[in-house]
This record gives sequence, structure tokens and C-alpha cells, in this order.
Amino acid sequence: MSTCSTVSRDIDEPVPGTAATARTWLLLEQPGPWGAKALTSSHLDPALGRALEAAAKDTGVRIVLIRRPGRHADRRMPSTRRVYAAHTVPGNVWLHTATTSDPGRLLHLDFAALGRGDHHGFDEELGGRPHDGDPLALVCTNGKRDRCCALLGRPLAAALAASGVEGVWEVTHLGGHRFAPTALVLPYGYAYGRAEAHTLKEVLQGAREGRIVVEGCRGGSAWERPGQAAELAVRAHIGEYRAEALSVVRTTGAAPYWEVTVAHVDGRRWRVEVSQEAGLPPRPESCGASVLGSPGRMNVVAVRQRGLTTALAS
Repeated sequence: MSTCSTVSRDIDEPVPGTAATARTWLLLEQPGPWGAKALTSSHLDPALGRALEAAAKDTGVRIVLIRRPGRHADRRMPSTRRVYAAHTVPGNVWLHTATTSDPGRLLHLDFAALGRGDHHGFDEELGGRPHDGDPLALVCTNGKRDRCCALLGRPLAAALAASGVEGVWEVTHLGGHRFAPTALVLPYGYAYGRAEAHTLKEVLQGAREGRIVVEGCRGGSAWERPGQAAELAVRAHIGEYRAEALSVVRTTGAAPYWEVTVAHVDGRRWRVEVSQEAGLPPRPESCGASVLGSPGRMNVVAVRQRGLTTALAS
């Protein structure tokens, strides 16, 4: 039986507009095995996991667990854990890091402030500071969520670590199992599908230089999915790859049609028409799905700038 990622690759399902949405990412180191819902099914206290989920709800903050690549089953808990917070909205992109011996201290954070891009509470509560190392490469490896993430993600994370790439972590869930192996690169928050070691190294080099690689990119997590597709289309259309050059400033409409306004830091603006279509043929959206589905795909129909219209092929 084919895996969900094999089917997706075979039909050449497009990846733009499929990234998880989060203005701010909060990463907590948690070695050992992870269940399907890792915050409440790992060696982290499940009561703490539920409390963190509740605290982050509707704040724009997404909490995930991370661990170093390699053997992980029942690894002894470290005395201190690494914590990262990253805000991904252009104009206020940052990545801060801290360590803590008590993950319960994360409940003292002001999640609404984090979601707005204010890192002061993180720094004060946890002794956080700006991350001065390489960009982070978070590779989804949670096989309990979907077997493709373990079968394809764990070898990718291990290969990157073995080749000396710093900042590589396994992560619990990035969504889009059918695009495995999937990865998220911080601080800019762009996600990638069907990632390979050599292409991800190029992505990380670009992030070091403040550039975005659009090939294989699922979108920037700062935007909702129509905005993700629109922003990537404008990047490709004008050849703009600076990470913070573009922002999604307005989205109107509702499924299956939106108009998205994308703004450049130099003042230019584009109106992008985005439609949602059912992905055919029907297929499992993940290996654990019991029924066939038709996951929606974002289709950029046209890009308009100051009265100029460019129609794009479906």
C-alpha cells in the first residue's frame, strides 16, 4: 500500500499555501518518545501540556516539542531544557533562546504578547536572549502522527546533523504529512515540503543571508494559507527573495475565492486572486486516515500591480 507522501508526490500535488499558520513559534526541548498529540502524550507532564495548549489558544502562538536527532526512546531527561521563541512577521522577525530546568515556567509567559511579537516577557521570565547561532531547521519526525514523518523525516534530520549542519532539531508536528519530509526554518518561519538534505542546506544558507528559497516552499507561517500562496507568487513573479521584503497586508473573501494584497517595503502593492480547488483524485490525506479525502489546493489565478494584470496558469 502506498504511503500518503508517495501518492502526493506521484500526482505532483503543489505545495504552496500548505504551511501551518503561526505568527510566533514556542519550542520546548522534550527528549523521549512522542505520541500523536505530543504535548499531552510524551514524558512531558500531560497536565502541563493541556495547560500550555489552553494558554496559547487564539494568541497566534504555536507550541511544539523538539529533540536532537538520533536515538530517542526513553532518553534520560536533561537537567535543563532548551527553549526557543521565534516571531515570523516581517518587520519584527526575531529568534530568542533560553534554558530552563522547570518547563512549568512557560505558563508564566504572556502568550498574547508573544503572539504580538513582544519578546520582553520571554526574556524576563526565562532569561532569554537573542539566538546568535545558525538558523534553526525543524524536521517533523513524529511517526505516531504519521508514519511518513518518521520514515522520511528522521533520516533527513540525521543526515543534516551528521554533515555538521547546526541548528537541526526533530519536531513534533508541522502539518501536511503528505509532503514529508517537511521542515520549518526559523527565524523567518518558511516551511518546506519533500525536503532533501542538499536543498535544505541551500535554504539554511539563504536564511543566514536573509533570503528565501521559493523552490519547495509551502509558505510563510505568518500568513493564512491564501496569503502564503499569494506572497510566494509575487516573489516568483518579480524575483524578490529578501526575507522581509514582502508582507500580506489584507485578505478579503472566503473559500473558495480570496483577494490578497501583498505589499513591498518600497511601497509597491499587488492584488493577488487566489482560488481553492479540491485536490484530485481522492486519496488519504495522511497514512492514518480511514477515509479518502480531497485536500484543497491553493491556485493563484492572477497578480495585479497598479493596473497591470498577469494571468497565471492553473
